[in-house]
Amino acid sequence: MSQMINVTGQQMPAVGLGLWKIDSQSVAETVYEAIKRGYRHLDSAADYGNEKQVGEGIARAITDGLCDREDLWITSKLWNTYHRKEHVQAACERSLSDLGLDYFDLYLVHFPIALQYVDFDQRYPPEWIYDPNAENLCMALDSVPLSETWTAMEELVENRLVRKIGVCNYSAVLLHDLMSYARIKPAMLQIESHPYLTQEALIRTAQSYNIAVTAFSPLGALSYVSLDMASSGDSVLTEPVVLATAERLGVTPAQVVLRWGIQRGTAIIPKTSRAERLSENIALSDFSLTDSDMEAISALNQNRRFNDPGVFCQSAFGTFHSIYD
Repeated sequence: MSQMINVTGQQMPAVGLGLWKIDSQSVAETVYEAIKRGYRHLDSAADYGNEKQVGEGIARAITDGLCDREDLWITSKLWNTYHRKEHVQAACERSLSDLGLDYFDLYLVHFPIALQYVDFDQRYPPEWIYDPNAENLCMALDSVPLSETWTAMEELVENRLVRKIGVCNYSAVLLHDLMSYARIKPAMLQIESHPYLTQEALIRTAQSYNIAVTAFSPLGALSYVSLDMASSGDSVLTEPVVLATAERLGVTPAQVVLRWGIQRGTAIIPKTSRAERLSENIALSDFSLTDSDMEAISALNQNRRFNDPGVFCQSAFGTFHSIYD
């Protein structure tokens, strides 16, 4: 896998394995198989609830000589309940411990949403609902400035627990604000982006600040159908332009959409636990899209967001909390 993306002077594989929603019973084998098939970029998070098992897969791969730790780019994320300065390092260290690592290549603020602290001994990962035993389930917001959280993130770099820091799910306005006070500038913005949600202005804003961009859910609706956050009819893979391009190039529709993602300058982190898909998703070097292909696929944009707290927090967690206009 030769595609790389520059992250403030370091090279990160442009295609990674997203670990969200991979069952804890199978994720260790998935990680091992991914590394065996050439993946060197793994995208994890405390909230995914599978970091211990991900760590088992990493350890087995290293023990078996498939790679060294330095060959891997491993990302994790700070969960919403740990935004207060006094909780950030402990949260990072818990993820490092679960994964069996000494440092992260990249550590991200998962959402610009602060929730009240839940102790590790009480529940881990704590997820969104403050008290799952309450009669009326809801989120419990906390008044923590994003600047406080970022100051603690900077200390992780200074304490050599992480090499790069960044943010997820930030808007252009929040990026402008962050850049006004950050001593250590964000190296990465991770956002939902696919042909139905191209986010061109936001990506351009990040890149103007020399912030690399990773697109999660690069295939669009696929990860959300099982959560009732999308329907099977929402799939970009059935779009005529995608199908026609795939047929012309002799590749799959998914490969066309993933190639579109990296060819526009973003990293991508498709998720799969199927061995054949692992190979398919990184086999993107032997073909390229023309300018007209790129434009036609980008023209599918509907500003269709599948991962929107303004929608799912109300329906799933009893609290309306919008972060996007």
